[in-house]
Amino acid sequence: MDLATTRTGTPVSRKPDKQKPGAAHQLSLRMIRVKHIVVALLLSIFFFFVFCFIALHAYIAWVLSNPTVAPLYSTPMIAKGLEYEDVTFPALDGSRTMQGWYIPSEGATKTIVFSHGYGANREETWVPMYDLAHYAHSLNFNVVMFDYGFASQTNKDIATGGKKESQQLLGAIKFAKDRGASEIVVWGFSMGAGTALQAGLVTKDVDAMILDSTFLLEPDTLYHNIKQNINLPRQPSLEIMEMLFPVLNGTGLNQIPYSKVKKQDYAFPILFMHGTLDDKAPYPIAEELAANQSNPYSDSWIIEDSHHELLFREHPREYLRRVSAFLGNVQLAKSQENSQTSTASK
Repeated sequence: MDLATTRTGTPVSRKPDKQKPGAAHQLSLRMIRVKHIVVALLLSIFFFFVFCFIALHAYIAWVLSNPTVAPLYSTPMIAKGLEYEDVTFPALDGSRTMQGWYIPSEGATKTIVFSHGYGANREETWVPMYDLAHYAHSLNFNVVMFDYGFASQTNKDIATGGKKESQQLLGAIKFAKDRGASEIVVWGFSMGAGTALQAGLVTKDVDAMILDSTFLLEPDTLYHNIKQNINLPRQPSLEIMEMLFPVLNGTGLNQIPYSKVKKQDYAFPILFMHGTLDDKAPYPIAEELAANQSNPYSDSWIIEDSHHELLFREHPREYLRRVSAFLGNVQLAKSQENSQTSTASK
């Protein structure tokens, strides 16, 4: 066969077909676009969940800063037949005007200032406050009952965990002093008790405190209460909340002197009362605070199986017995102090 002769039929290529350069380039661009779309979609989903996570924390912070508070339903006269005055006085820093009631006791020079809890007003019906005000009045104490800014009936403010509220309480203490009180006892409940301790860091006008179910706003108690309602991770939830609080209510947790309060040995006697089944403020807080006190008249009562702010309802007789004994010791200490001052002046 003549090798030079050309074969008939379809020629067989010895090399693979080459793709057109244009088609390969288009396929490459198409793959890049798909990758970009996938990455953009994943990032969008990621940032959407991050936004939702932060928005949830912002909602929680907003709700905590703006508690729903019921209106006043009664008065000392209607509830207990006690004569009273509607009074107003400024917070100590002049930031706002406070509204309250002054229940005078004829001839009395000692006054109890009630410091209500978070989410309540001066009535705080579940305590119940009117019963304790009537009891204090029966012991010949004048009584001051007032609303914190977050419970105001006319000019509602945000709750700040004691930063603003301590100035408002100090205003109530000054009001009691201006009305002639030579002995002032602050009777606080829950966050009102924690606020009282913050006020006690800077005033010399308080002779004693009775603190029921003390709640001190700090990272541990904040997270403890959040977890009661929604199971969020401690980290980064606390960091996000600490970042949001200054934005939403102007107060950061680092502005609340909880560390100083937890280390403070107060000059005046304090009666701490707390239940072991307290689901808002774990009772070891009260034990720790009580252990720091060196005043011989300070005392604590940790009640088995009792709940937050329900100590009086659950143990009324023992509750009043403890309070009565404590107030008796406070007055004894005050008498001794006055006697020593009188002797020294001679």
